[in-house]
Amino acid sequence: MKGNIKPLVHQRGAGLLWILTILVLIIVLVATIYWWTNRDDGSGHLNYAHAEIRDIQLLVTATGRLQPRDYVDVGAQVSGQLESLHVEVGDKVQRGDLLAEIDATLLEAQLDSSRAQLRNQLAIRKEREASLELARFNYERQQRLQVDRATAEELVQTAHAEVQKAEAQVESIEAQIEQTQSGLRADEANLNYTRIFAPMDGTIVSIPARRGQTLNATQTTPTILTIADLTEMTVEAQVSEADISRLKIGMPVYFTTMGNRQQRWESKLRLIEPTPEVENNVVLYNALFEVPNTDGVLMKEMTTQVFFVIDAAHDVVAVPSAAVQRDAEGPYVEVRREAGNIGKVRVDPGLTDRVHVEIKSGLEAGDEVVLPIRSAGAGAPAGSRGPRG
Repeated sequence: MKGNIKPLVHQRGAGLLWILTILVLIIVLVATIYWWTNRDDGSGHLNYAHAEIRDIQLLVTATGRLQPRDYVDVGAQVSGQLESLHVEVGDKVQRGDLLAEIDATLLEAQLDSSRAQLRNQLAIRKEREASLELARFNYERQQRLQVDRATAEELVQTAHAEVQKAEAQVESIEAQIEQTQSGLRADEANLNYTRIFAPMDGTIVSIPARRGQTLNATQTTPTILTIADLTEMTVEAQVSEADISRLKIGMPVYFTTMGNRQQRWESKLRLIEPTPEVENNVVLYNALFEVPNTDGVLMKEMTTQVFFVIDAAHDVVAVPSAAVQRDAEGPYVEVRREAGNIGKVRVDPGLTDRVHVEIKSGLEAGDEVVLPIRSAGAGAPAGSRGPRG
C-alpha cells in the first residue's frame, strides 16, 4: 500500500502543472488582445489625425421635392363625352399635336341651326331692303306729284312714314343678323374646342380623365391631362423658420436624390416664398431653384436632400474639430513631432462644419495632431499624454 502513494502524488503534481500552464497561456492571450485593441503605437492611449487639404462648407440642410419648371393642365372648354384620347402617360408631344376629342354631335347640330337661322335672316333682309326701295320710290313719286299739286298732303306723309317703317325693319334685321353671326362664331369656336391640341412642347405626366367620361365645363374646367417640360426641373426645398434668415437669393445650393446620393446637382437659389406652410405647428418656407434635366434622370415628385452653402473655404488646411482645444491664451492643437514627443501649437481657426475646422495658420498639411480622449462624464481631456516637447 505504501508503495503506491508516491506515483499517485507524482501524477497529481503533473496534472496541476498542466492546468497552471493552460491558465498562463489564457492570461497571456487575453493580455495580448487587450493590448492590441487599445494600443497607440507605443505613445499611450491617444488618437491621432493628419492635417489635410480639403474643402469646408457651412451648410443649411433641408429636404425638398422635384417639380417641372413649366407645366400646364389641359382641360375641356365645352361639356360632352370624352370620345377619344390620342396620347398616353410618358408620351412626348409638340405644340399643336392633337391630344383628345370630345363628342361634337350636339355642337354640330347647334352650328347647323345657327347657320340656317342666318340664311333665313339674310333672306328677310333682302326682302325688307326691297320693301324699303319700293317705299322710297313711292315717296319720291308723291313728292313730285305734290309739286304739281296732283296729290294730297296726307298721301305724301303716308309715303314718308312707309319709308321710315321700312328703314326701321331693315335696321332690325341687320341687328338680328349681327347677333346670329356672333352666336355662329361662338358655335364654331365651341366645335373647335372639341378637338384638344397641345399648348406646349413637353411630356404627358398625368391623364386623370378617362375615355367615355362625361365632362362638365359649366362650373369649372375639368382637367383631361397634364403636360410638363421635364428638361428643366424646380426643387422646392422646405426650410425651417430657424434657418430661413440665413438664406440669400443667388447663393450656391446643391442637392442629391434618395436614389443617387453620389451625384450632386448644383444651382443658385432663385426664390423664397413669403408665405410659409405650417405642418404640426412646424413653420416651413419653400426655397426654389432650378436645375437642367436634359438627360431625364430627375423625375417629378422625387425627394431631394438640399444643401444651401452659407460659406465655403476651398483647398485649405483642416483638422478634425476635436483636435482644436482652448486655454487662457486661446486655441491650440497638440502635435506629435518626428521624435514622438507631443508639443502644443497655437493656431488660428477659421471656418468649421462641426466635423472639420479650417486652420488659417499654425499647421501644415501632413502634421499629425492629437485627438483628445474625452471622459464619459465631464468631457475633459483624459488619458496618458506621453512626453511633452
